[in-house]
Amino acid sequence: MSEVEEADRLEGAPHPRATRSLYGHDDAERSLLTAWQSSRFPHALLIGGVEGIGKATLAYRLARFVLANSNKNSRSLDVSSDHPVSRQIEAMAHPDLLILRRVWNEDTKKLRSEIRVEDVRRTVSFFGSTSAYGGYRVCIVDSADELNRAGANALLKVLEEPPPRSLLIIISHSPGRLLPTIRSRCRRLLLRPLSHENVALALNGIAARGTELPGEHISEAAAASGGSVRRALELLLGGNLELRDMTASLLGRLPAVDGDGLHALSDRIRGNEELTVFAETVGDWLATAATRHGEPAARLARLAEAWEKVRRAAVETEAYNLDRKPMVFQVFSDLAEATRG
Repeated sequence: MSEVEEADRLEGAPHPRATRSLYGHDDAERSLLTAWQSSRFPHALLIGGVEGIGKATLAYRLARFVLANSNKNSRSLDVSSDHPVSRQIEAMAHPDLLILRRVWNEDTKKLRSEIRVEDVRRTVSFFGSTSAYGGYRVCIVDSADELNRAGANALLKVLEEPPPRSLLIIISHSPGRLLPTIRSRCRRLLLRPLSHENVALALNGIAARGTELPGEHISEAAAASGGSVRRALELLLGGNLELRDMTASLLGRLPAVDGDGLHALSDRIRGNEELTVFAETVGDWLATAATRHGEPAARLARLAEAWEKVRRAAVETEAYNLDRKPMVFQVFSDLAEATRG
């Protein structure tokens, strides 16, 4: 499988298992270290938060730490890059680490849409076997949002009878939507979106390790990221900052609608990535508008209704591969109506 075919990798960016630095989550790391030092380490950890803020990076960082048999006096989860465990994990070759994620379908030549239940059932034999190195066995689920009902129930069986010296790390972008029985059997660790400064630090760190990023736009991408490094990378690697700026400029003119500008904007929205950038920019604008002080209740209700229309239009356009131009014009028509008066 090539690196661009990994479901948990953003094309052109380093994979979380190869990312050494974690930004903005010092409190989360300290809480895990405290639990380790006091022998109150959980057998299952649910790491929740919006996409792209470092959940998988923390998961792999913790896996390296645990599998390296670190001592109780460790002051950091960091494990040297030249440590055998670090090299094995980066090469996906550590026998005591199992990764559950969407995999490549040789029949369709596409990534599967869900994590297969048969892959989840591998955890039974994995945790039931003896550790290759006499220490922990670790399984990372990235992400639990991609489990179907059967897969979630299979995972629950492992959580109900955890074997000794085992660690199940579950990543979720929407932990509130998981089965309550899964949530209740895990220690929950909710990560917050990063500050713009930490996003910029992460981007500069990625650039320093060889990923080509337009340095002059890093600060702008960080400010537009909503606290997500992944979102900032999508803007930088996809060249979509200009698309975001075009959308924001047209939004700033509402309730006036610029027809020529909308034609030009529509022509830039070719694929699903551009569609996502468009929808997120509109969502950010609506969120800002809705939180302005002194907005009348009627206007707030219209903005909320407009956001639901935008969200639904974007989902349907992507799902059915509809023409982007009518959708863009309809979105701005709805927004113009919502912002009048």
